[in-house]
Amino acid sequence: MNAPVCHTPLHATHVAAGARMVDFAGWDMPVNYGSQIEEHHAVRRDAGMFDVSHMLSLDLEGADATRWLRALLANDVAKLKTPGKALYSCMLNEDGGVIDDLIVYRLSDSQYRIVVNAGTADKDVAWMRKHIALTGANVSLSARRDLAMIAIQGPNARTRTWQTLPELRAGSEALTVFSGVQIGDIFVGRTGYTGEDGFEIALPAERAAAVWAALQAAGVAPCGLGARDTLRLEAGMNLYGQDMDESVSPLDAGLAWTVDLKDEHRLFVGRAALAVKPASRRVLGLILEDKGVLRAHMRVFTSAGEGETTSGSFSPTLEKSIAFARLPLEVEPGTSVEVDIRGKRLKARTVKLPFARNGQALV
Repeated sequence: MNAPVCHTPLHATHVAAGARMVDFAGWDMPVNYGSQIEEHHAVRRDAGMFDVSHMLSLDLEGADATRWLRALLANDVAKLKTPGKALYSCMLNEDGGVIDDLIVYRLSDSQYRIVVNAGTADKDVAWMRKHIALTGANVSLSARRDLAMIAIQGPNARTRTWQTLPELRAGSEALTVFSGVQIGDIFVGRTGYTGEDGFEIALPAERAAAVWAALQAAGVAPCGLGARDTLRLEAGMNLYGQDMDESVSPLDAGLAWTVDLKDEHRLFVGRAALAVKPASRRVLGLILEDKGVLRAHMRVFTSAGEGETTSGSFSPTLEKSIAFARLPLEVEPGTSVEVDIRGKRLKARTVKLPFARNGQALV
């Protein structure tokens, strides 16, 4: 029997707009409202918005909050020196595999906001509660299912947000990238999953439909999961469950930059496993030079051995088929390779990620 499908506070809004709905991690979510490519271009060129209420905000509070997070996450929250600053991190199992990738905002020494993925939310909370119990840490963890989340992304996203919610401007105009602030009943993060500037706002669920409608009236285009996927792919951003999971080390998933080993005394979960399993793969972008479409789990042939694509799609910005590929360490950007597409070896070349950000193609 299938698990019951969950609905975000904006579900009725999507259905009324004629969105094509799909099951995503147990949530009934819009994949597009019409043209996925037009939605993609709206974000790269102007402003688009996504319902990301299926993701879960967690509030961590307590005297041991900083110490506990330093022992839990591969990245080090001690880097966050000022209130509101955020970092991206993997949460690892004891074998060094990725349980989830998440964002942590430091609100104070004893208070953090953590945002986790929809498909792993229950697993994440259980893992965190287990480690609170094991360590006896003086912290409490609260799941904020009372909140909706809207990501407003694109070169004009912040301006349109302030036009719609002028009360946010004074408190959010000075926000640097990867930081956040609570303003009244709305948490504003200058973060996103598209490679464009913008905000991700968490607000009371009952306000979501009205704010969505006001943003649309201000010219922000509703966008679905389809455009979100092509945008994040162009921006070189991993998707959990596709580009990494519990069987993959962050060192092999192109995420070594999120593993902080500077403090040799910080014994975070999974550190010992990473020490004995150095990177065996590297992640590069692929651009297909023959006609076809790159998808996940395609064999890649290089002079140094075989690799595999992990994510792939058509890039509306480059107007070419692109992919992430996990390849032998010896393969460098600019290398000619071949990809097995339906039994045919088609030509591709490797590039350094990302493919595009801030409205511009980078390869």
